Amino acid sequence: MNETLSFAASAAVFGMASGPPAMPPGELEIAAILPRQPRTVGDTGLDARLLATLVLKTLQTTGRAPLPLLSGKLRLSVSVLREVLGAMTTEQQVEVAWSGDSDIDVQYQLTPIGQRAALACLAQCSYSGPAPVTLDAYRAMVERQSLRRPALRYPERQGGCPSAPICRPTPALAAMLADDGLDPVQRELLGAALHAQRPLLLHGPTGSGKTTLARKLARLLPGAVAVPYAILIGDHIVPFYDPLRHPAPLPSGRQQEERRSCDARWAICQRPLVHVGAELDANMLTLHSDPDSGIHHAPLQLQANNGILVLDDIGRGRAPVAELLAAWFGMLDGAPARLAAGGHGETMPFDAMLVLVTNLSPASVFDPAFLRRIAYRVGLGALVEPAYRALLRRASRLHGIDCDEAVIDHLVTRLHRASGTPLLACYPHELLGRVLDFAGLAGTEPRLTIAALEQAWNSICTSGSAPASCHVAGIEP
Repeated sequence: MNETLSFAASAAVFGMASGPPAMPPGELEIAAILPRQPRTVGDTGLDARLLATLVLKTLQTTGRAPLPLLSGKLRLSVSVLREVLGAMTTEQQVEVAWSGDSDIDVQYQLTPIGQRAALACLAQCSYSGPAPVTLDAYRAMVERQSLRRPALRYPERQGGCPSAPICRPTPALAAMLADDGLDPVQRELLGAALHAQRPLLLHGPTGSGKTTLARKLARLLPGAVAVPYAILIGDHIVPFYDPLRHPAPLPSGRQQEERRSCDARWAICQRPLVHVGAELDANMLTLHSDPDSGIHHAPLQLQANNGILVLDDIGRGRAPVAELLAAWFGMLDGAPARLAAGGHGETMPFDAMLVLVTNLSPASVFDPAFLRRIAYRVGLGALVEPAYRALLRRASRLHGIDCDEAVIDHLVTRLHRASGTPLLACYPHELLGRVLDFAGLAGTEPRLTIAALEQAWNSICTSGSAPASCHVAGIEP
C-alpha cells in the first residue's frame, strides 16, 4: 500500500504524534490501493477456460448481452473479454447477435452448443458473477494491508519521532470512547489491544455494552482496504465480498475516474467487521460448500482479514466451546490455517483482530492455557453514576427528547437504587425507545416525564412494577 496513504490513515485514527496530515475522508487514492486493470487473460492470473465458463453462465442468465454489460457483470476489461469471446466464437459456443458502428457496440448470444455447455456448468456450480482473483493475489493484498506491518504500526520510525518508538493511540481512542462510561484503565487496555492487533476478551453481565463496544472498535481501525468480489481457491470460485461485512467508503468523482484504470475485480471498503453470535459452529470456520448450489462459502476468519472478527455469546452457542478451540488457537497466534476441514487444502494467514465476547465468567468458558493466550481482557459492568447520567442525556439528545434533571434523579434513585437494579449501559436507549413507542401508540408528542419513564420501566421488568431486581431480557447494546 502507498506508504503516505497508510501513514495518514493510521495517524488520523490512532492519534499518532507526528507525520503527514491525514487525508480527508473520501479522498482515497484508489490507484494506490487497487492493482492495475488486466489487459489480457494472462494478466488476470486465471485460465481462459474458467473465464469462458463464467461467460457461458452469464449469457445463459442474461440472454443476448452487449459487450459493456458483460464487462460490468464479470468485472473484466473489454480487451480481456474480446480475447475470451474470440476463442469461444471459434469453438462455436457464442456468436455475434448484432453489431453497430463502433467495435465496442457488439452484442453476443449463446449458440445451441453454448447453451448445452452453460447448462452443464450451472449444474455443477450456480455461481455467476465477477471473475475471481487468485488466492496468491489475495494473500499478497492481505499482507500489504495488514495493520501488523511495522510500517503501519510504527510509521513514525520512518521519519517522525525517533525518540518515541511507540506513539500511543490514547488521545484518539479517548475521544471516540469518551461517552461509553469507560474508565482510563479500560481505555488503555482497549487502545493497546487495537494498536497491537492482539486478541481481546470482553466479559461482563448482559446489558453492560460489550457487543456495542466490540462493534465500535472496528470503526477505530484506520484506512480503506481492497477486498475481492470472489477468490479462486483450488478449482472453486468462492464468493467473498459482502456489503454488510465490507461497507464501502463514500465514493467521490475522483475515485470513479481512478477506478477505470484499476482491476474491477476488487472493491474498496472500510476495514471489515465480521460479527457472529450463538449461531457459530465449526463449519463456519472452514471452507464449505452448499450441496444444492455447488457454491463454496468463505470461512468467517477469511472474510474478516485486515479487520475485526467478533465472536459473541461465547459459551452459550449451539456448538461446545471445546469443538472450536483448535480453530481459535490458530487465530490467537495469527498462524496460517487450513481453509478446508480435516487439515487439508490451501492455507490462509489470519490477519484480523479477534474479539471474544461473553457474559459468563471467563474461567467457566476457557481453560487456563487458552486464557493465557488472550492478550487483553476487559471486564465491563455497571456504570458509575456520573457516566450513567451522561449516557442518558446523550441518548435523549439522539432521540430528540428533552431530558429534565429531576427525571434523571428519579430514574437513578427511585427506580435503579430502590430496586437494586445496576446502572447498565442498556437501559437509557431501551427506556427512551419505549417512551417513543408508547407516545406513538397514544398519538402524542414523546416527553420524558416521570410518568412516561415509569411506564417504560415497568414494561421492561417482569411484573407490573419494578421488582427487587429488574433485568432487560435479551438486550445487549
